Amino acid sequence: MSFLIADSGSTKTDWVLVDNGYILVKTQTKGFNPYFQTSTEIYGEIKNYLIPQLNQHLDSIQQIYYYGAGCSAAEKILIVKEALTSAFGSIELDINHDLLAAARALCGQESGIACILGTGSNSCLYDGKNVIENVPSVGYMFGDHGSGANIGKTFVQHYFDERLPEHLKLSFEKAGYNREIILENVYKQPMPSRYLASIMSFLLTYSQDDYVKGLIKHCFINFIDTQVSKYADARQLNVNSVGSIAYYYQDILHEALTEKGFGLGNIIKSPIDGLIIYHHS
Repeated sequence: MSFLIADSGSTKTDWVLVDNGYILVKTQTKGFNPYFQTSTEIYGEIKNYLIPQLNQHLDSIQQIYYYGAGCSAAEKILIVKEALTSAFGSIELDINHDLLAAARALCGQESGIACILGTGSNSCLYDGKNVIENVPSVGYMFGDHGSGANIGKTFVQHYFDERLPEHLKLSFEKAGYNREIILENVYKQPMPSRYLASIMSFLLTYSQDDYVKGLIKHCFINFIDTQVSKYADARQLNVNSVGSIAYYYQDILHEALTEKGFGLGNIIKSPIDGLIIYHHS
């Protein structure tokens, strides 16, 4: 049996075609979020960049397991369903929120707290099969604490408020950032959360800078306070996390969790390998 797995965040989508336990195709496209994109836009990306890579295997695909950002409400799932149906025709679709992908990849069939710390952020309490509790994520404007977008937004706020140390301010501007460019990208260009999260590429260069470490830790603590700490018996379970922010800044995340009385569990950059295991078992 051949099946396709998709793990889609706001920045990128990982696709894997599996047949009898063997990986036939492993590739990426842009990320999708039905809160910001139409079914036509999603279909266009799939048609132009994914279908050509699957072309010789299209007839053998029997099912698609799609996990995506924004796929919690029925009307948003429908947007993705319409795009996939347009691209693949009549095929069995299993569409779920990316939070379930994170939980299954991180915890398998064990219970735990599963988090996403990437472009956006989210968390849940997982019982080994399903998400049983979720503190709702409200996006980069009002939440997404600890995410790339949130950390980038906080750093930019410090820049605008002239709170950055001089060496960071000068380096930030030398890297091509200034007031006009930032405001243009945040207020006039599509996907502002993706732009804010892209600032993490600059911050990664200064990952050992005390000011940057302190700022990131502050954002992680906000995430722990607003999300993780609200689950029943949270301190009795390890906190697992998936996403580039958790992966590259896991030492700071560990420090923040320890300070708040939580244990650190698994940290992975992407759920896709864990999902292959989950769906093949």
